Amino acid sequence: MKLGMVFEGGANRTVFSCGVMDKFLEENIMPDYYIGVSAGMAYGLSYLSGQKGRNLELMEKYMADKRYMGMRHLLNRKEHAYYNTKFVFEEVPNELLPLDYDALARFPGEIEAAVTNIHTGKAEYMEVPRGKEMKDLLIATCSLPILFQPVKIGRHYYLDGGLADSVPYEHAMEMGCEKLVVVLTRERGYVKTQEKAAGVMNRLYQRYPKIVEDMKLRAERYNVSMEKLMQLEKEEKVFVIAPESTYGVGRTETDTIKLRRLYDEGYRIATEQTDALRAYLNK
Repeated sequence: MKLGMVFEGGANRTVFSCGVMDKFLEENIMPDYYIGVSAGMAYGLSYLSGQKGRNLELMEKYMADKRYMGMRHLLNRKEHAYYNTKFVFEEVPNELLPLDYDALARFPGEIEAAVTNIHTGKAEYMEVPRGKEMKDLLIATCSLPILFQPVKIGRHYYLDGGLADSVPYEHAMEMGCEKLVVVLTRERGYVKTQEKAAGVMNRLYQRYPKIVEDMKLRAERYNVSMEKLMQLEKEEKVFVIAPESTYGVGRTETDTIKLRRLYDEGYRIATEQTDALRAYLNK
């Protein structure tokens, strides 16, 4: 049996998933195939390297740190990104709160990150390197429009994978996963609406009509995808974990009390669903 796991993005709201991941580590529930989108990929590395509590420490120590994110980084001519990419993707994992690259290299399963090709508007699924060379792919999968610059990988430029495929469970099935765990960062029944900054994004990316079209269709595509996912859950073909509430936590939340509450929500729900999850996996 090939067990796949799919983790949705959501920037700082993904601390919910960090609570889920830490409970999975306690229970030794590990995938054969992992795919993450945006922060669902970035935070997933701590899970796949077996570093329980690392994401929680990252949240409590650095998310409110001015070096981590803020408008001053977005307005900086050298950065042009809301998140300080050098600090977030180099200093933190390599110096301040080291990611165990050796343990990650020993993880026996497959790891993929979803990105969106800015030229075609299509989702692409790339294997994640197990060393420091993963940086560009991690930034690309996290590169929300406006908040980040597109990232060049090979011959093409990429943005956040969530633009084209927010929750790539269908791709995971195509990869041969017979059992599938999907971790969301929005409540069941959440309906996505058009981005408030859609007009700004249209002007900013007018040279790339495919990505503009992507952003126009994103909400509709997401809602249809969630309807299909909920039907698959009813048919017991997938196991879905989602927050009961996100407590008002947004993408760029820095309030560590609110973030900790959402992390605890993830840990609690994963704990409550552990028996049901094992029953699903053993069925």
